[in-house]
Amino acid sequence: MPVTSESAINKTMQKDFLPLEGTDYVEFYVGNAKQAAHYYMSAFGFQALAYAGPETGVKDRASYAVRQHKLTFVLTTPLRTDNPIADHIYKHGDGVKALSLRVPDATSAWNETTERGAKSYMEPIRLKDADGELVMSGIHTYGDTVHLFIERKNYNGAFMPGYRPWNNPHFKPSDTGLLYVDHCVGNVGWNRMNPWVKFYEDVMGFKNILSFDDEDISTEYSALMSKVMSSGNGFVKFPINEPAEGKKKSQVEEYLEFYNGEGCQHVAMATNDIVKTVKELQSRGVEFLKVPTSYYDDLLDRVGHIDEDLEPLRELGILVDRDNEGYLLQLFSKPVEDRPTLFFEIIQRKGAKSFGKGNFKALFEAIEREQEARGNL
Repeated sequence: MPVTSESAINKTMQKDFLPLEGTDYVEFYVGNAKQAAHYYMSAFGFQALAYAGPETGVKDRASYAVRQHKLTFVLTTPLRTDNPIADHIYKHGDGVKALSLRVPDATSAWNETTERGAKSYMEPIRLKDADGELVMSGIHTYGDTVHLFIERKNYNGAFMPGYRPWNNPHFKPSDTGLLYVDHCVGNVGWNRMNPWVKFYEDVMGFKNILSFDDEDISTEYSALMSKVMSSGNGFVKFPINEPAEGKKKSQVEEYLEFYNGEGCQHVAMATNDIVKTVKELQSRGVEFLKVPTSYYDDLLDRVGHIDEDLEPLRELGILVDRDNEGYLLQLFSKPVEDRPTLFFEIIQRKGAKSFGKGNFKALFEAIEREQEARGNL
């Protein structure tokens, strides 16, 4: 998390009607949660954390929670057809259902947001077991995606009531240095970015900290627009993308077509050593987008001095960009589903608070090459 003094955080939270302590977990609805959990453990270095299903009294689904440092993913699959989870997967394929946010008071979070116009997804509920009490509530956001508010201050269990600790003593893959969720990006439909910006401003008290138009994010063939929404303390950031006019189909249009609607495009995961993390991920089969090696010819002229050696960055395809506060290094995976929808970003911040504007053209041309190979450009 960004380093901020405790007194500054307390002041922000006193003024903030929706104080957020960070991302609690990201929940994916998937066709086979057991296999998906194995993928995130073996490929990305997560560890087994907790399980919920028929054996724990949950009859309609199976959920596997996996964790790496402050990153928690939950993989959930329905056990029968004809229910909302099965319908979600049939419509969207595997994808993000819940961006769950840690809050000091889940009841207050629900009251404050629904009073400001949010559509309720889950009224506050109290879940109890021998390890204490957890309170959760939720609201709808773009598409079929939801925000859950999670209050943990009175809970000491492995994950949450309804789950039991899950531990496979024979399968403990080493971690890959992934630390926490840096940001999550949503793709919305034509002319839908500004209404959702207003939603985050009015309903959740977020601020629009960065904007990119189709001049900033465009190639010869396609374009998109994006605005970055941030919570008051900066712990939670949600960039929102919408398509823009171009000669051919943009990556956002491709996503909307194959996801059958709006949804979470990618989750950015932070690391303190992107070269080490990416090498480890590649060795486990994670595939990344590649930019032309010419990108590196004038890299240092564009971004100035960086601490890293250029050759490993060139070899791995890692992108670099600088803002007024420092620089960042980033790399994007190829889609991790058969549909060209969800992917992941690996990001290391060396002071920079921005999102790699200087890399957009090279990155999007790399995405277009993949689109063309799929016949979707």
